[in-house]
Amino acid sequence: MDLRLPRPPRPRPRGPRRWLAAAAAVAVLAGAGTWTAVSAADEPPEVHRADRVADMGGGVRIDTSYFTAGSGRRPAVLLAHGFGDTKASVRAQAEDLARDGYAVLTWSARGFGRSTGKIGLNDPKGEVADVSKLIDWLAQRPEVRLDGDGDPRVGVTGASYGGAVSLLAAGYDERVDAIAPSITYWNLADALFPNGVFKKLWASLFINSGGGCERFEAELCRMYERVAESGTPDTGAAKLLDERSPSAVGDRIGVPTLITQGQSDSLFPLGQADAIAKAVRANGAPVKVDWISGGHDGGDMEAARVYARVDAWFDRYLKGDESADTGPAFRVSRTGGVDSTDGESTLRGASADAYPGLSNDIRTIGLAGREQRFDNPAGAGPPSLSSLPGLGSAGGLGRLSSLGVGVSLDFPGQFAKFDSAPLSEDLRVTGSPTATVHVKSTGGDAVLFAKVYDVGADGTSQVLPSQLVTPVRVEGERDVRLTLPAIDHEVRKGHRLRLVLSSTDLAYASPAAPATYTVSLKGDGLTVPTVPALAAPATSLPSWVWWLPGAAAVLALVLLLTGRRRTAAAPADPALADVPLVISGLSKRYAKSTDRYAVRDLSFRVERGQVLGLLGPNGAGKTTTLRMLMGLIEPDGGEIHVFGRPVRPGAPVLSRVGAFVEGAGFLPHLSGRENLELYWRATGRPAEDAHLDEALRIAGLGDALARAVRTYSQGMRQRLAIAQAMLGLPDLLILDEPTNGLDPPQIREMREVMIRYAAAGRTVIVSSHLLAEVEQSCTHLVVMDRGRLVRTGPVREIVGAGDTLLVGLAEEVPDALVEKVAALPGVASAVRAEGGLLVRLEAEGPGKGAEAEGGTTVPAAAPGAPAHGAPVPDGAPAPDGALAPDGGSAEHGGSAADGGSTEDGGSAADGGSTEDGGSTEDGGSAAAARLLVELVRLEVPVASLGPHRRLEDAFLTLIGGTP
Repeated sequence: MDLRLPRPPRPRPRGPRRWLAAAAAVAVLAGAGTWTAVSAADEPPEVHRADRVADMGGGVRIDTSYFTAGSGRRPAVLLAHGFGDTKASVRAQAEDLARDGYAVLTWSARGFGRSTGKIGLNDPKGEVADVSKLIDWLAQRPEVRLDGDGDPRVGVTGASYGGAVSLLAAGYDERVDAIAPSITYWNLADALFPNGVFKKLWASLFINSGGGCERFEAELCRMYERVAESGTPDTGAAKLLDERSPSAVGDRIGVPTLITQGQSDSLFPLGQADAIAKAVRANGAPVKVDWISGGHDGGDMEAARVYARVDAWFDRYLKGDESADTGPAFRVSRTGGVDSTDGESTLRGASADAYPGLSNDIRTIGLAGREQRFDNPAGAGPPSLSSLPGLGSAGGLGRLSSLGVGVSLDFPGQFAKFDSAPLSEDLRVTGSPTATVHVKSTGGDAVLFAKVYDVGADGTSQVLPSQLVTPVRVEGERDVRLTLPAIDHEVRKGHRLRLVLSSTDLAYASPAAPATYTVSLKGDGLTVPTVPALAAPATSLPSWVWWLPGAAAVLALVLLLTGRRRTAAAPADPALADVPLVISGLSKRYAKSTDRYAVRDLSFRVERGQVLGLLGPNGAGKTTTLRMLMGLIEPDGGEIHVFGRPVRPGAPVLSRVGAFVEGAGFLPHLSGRENLELYWRATGRPAEDAHLDEALRIAGLGDALARAVRTYSQGMRQRLAIAQAMLGLPDLLILDEPTNGLDPPQIREMREVMIRYAAAGRTVIVSSHLLAEVEQSCTHLVVMDRGRLVRTGPVREIVGAGDTLLVGLAEEVPDALVEKVAALPGVASAVRAEGGLLVRLEAEGPGKGAEAEGGTTVPAAAPGAPAHGAPVPDGAPAPDGALAPDGGSAEHGGSAADGGSTEDGGSAADGGSTEDGGSTEDGGSAAAARLLVELVRLEVPVASLGPHRRLEDAFLTLIGGTP
């Protein structure tokens, strides 16, 4: 994995060189097919989306989407996604920016979604170079405003991984005009190896969410494995990450920059944003900083407000609208208490006219405490607890600390503490406190975790602001200047500040060898920064204070007059007590929509012993259906019965359901068995109910259970995750993409796991895009498209319903002859394929085709057709490959006939859905015979003719694609 080292800015090509660059940019995105415009919204202005696969060279292909609305030239915005996500995660923001007058290009970074290549953690020769090629392409679009030949007016924004690439793009490509990075890093080595300490849980989550070490560039994988094994970052590891960080080109980032950083963020804390602001300001560019409430550790991400501010930032610096309100130079979100109506914390903003940095208006708080000795235990356990990386979706511990709830933990004998006297007045700390201590160790290097607690007036209750700590590695005996994490926290009068130094922390790697540390205070105590200029608007009474009493009186009157009708939960259905799953009339609308459905009128039934495949393109409603099935969200209509019991959030019957959805997070330093035992204990159920040994026997992990999870291959981690889902031997097992990231032997093993589990009379539901694997492992299928049921039944019946023939050719034929075949009566399409032509026949009249909802012709079914085709008399077999000429992909529900891709359930066909159109057992052979006559008449050199049918073909036909 090579790195493009910092170098002087590249001169912009002039004259003929510029035209060569333009031609190259067109070639990048012209090699894989034709753009497809898709209407993305019903409300004006209409947003059009065009999906594209861009060839970046070296075999790397990047999946992109381009959004526009209206007419005329406009600035462009490159919108990047976060780590582990794809372009789909930023689609809503892209559509909003397009409506606001921007040409927006999103893409899935290397190694994510449908993009190929290895993950390089924003390698300048990989991901960053890809951005420059996308800018080249934007410069050729007629609707994009230009600042010069080949130089589009363009901004870049994104969060986390995408935020870093916006900074890197501005450093490596001088055509970038403005950026808006969010919750991101300035130096990745400082973020993952702060002060020489390995942030092991976050690093392992990077690897896990990337799909496993093998998905990364080889040098990165070797570096991670080396550091994870030793627990100590080396010089080579730090250098590798330094070179991929925005700090490597910090002196070149000189464009208007809006920085949004999270207060609840142990991955990329506020100090990273401070370094960005200082560097960009030193380069003479406008900078504004916004500290939001949430972050990677959870909390309120304030997405609507942040998106609006990014929009205004680009209005000012891309559109040149000087009236655009870009907000204050510095803003901090603060907790204003808890809303009693919904239990949610309320936020208010404090702002200042200048960014103060992290060491403004220092105050010194005296600390007291003698020299103290404490232990680093053998194996560094039990560890202290501060943050819990990876649990951001649960709201985050930092959010609790902002409400005055203490959830941290230090073990006796493993820390030293130094307390202040009770404060005589309220104190608002905004920035990074500092302190100096003297450290010595009986062993090698000492690793300490420094933190400042807000201790209540009772002297016992304590809160760790934002759950943040500062790790530090100390070599030898010496004085150490500690810079504590940047926070915005109010310490009340009568409270104390407590400096704690712990020998362990769950999120970090500590020395495994036992040692005793001795720590004493040096200097005057704790220095704390403040920003008196930060002003917060007065908090007014919410409007409901005024209207609620009157509304309550009206409601009481209505209840008195009409009587209150109590709504009881739907009763159990005894007739379904032995049926694992029955879904009836299930519907779920999109949020804030009354007529757009994620799932609509869905009904199907699953019996014991079945392995059911849930199929559909992206956006078909599969994940929404599974979430309703697991009680995570409530449907807007219809019913779900599991063993006769209605499913509601928290329903007792859900204890009979096991689920594996989008992977599982494991503690990498624990063994597989220890991870499973820890998970089961967290459920609070008796240990004997886990049936751990039986679940492990089915999963087939063998001796690997005793090894640390960090040594597992991706296939072993997937099987461990499924074993976790099988704990308690649930009667209904739900698996969402269980074979993601697995190689063929691992996929085969996973198939055997599912079959073994169902063999005992239990039921498995699996959602997957690997159609060939579904065909081999599933007994029944449910096919969905655009939220509706398209087809359900045994795999054999669905695969057998085909209307595509393979015409084997004795020799190549010209394109003109292929076009003549496609124009024959009764032929829907004819395209080249390995071994000849694939000819799809049209439906023929009533009973052989039907008009589906929306007026789309539904192909006829042919249940008697062979699943994999059959040879014509000369014995030429049908090829086994799926139809995807010109390098396209048939995944995700889109037709890849021209190399394009579709997203979120879009189809490159006319967009109709298909249904079972009846039987053509007698018509199939007759249609083939008529086709053969026409082919002979056209002098096509026919060597063989037979059906061409697999599950992939059946699936594409059912959803309206081209098999």
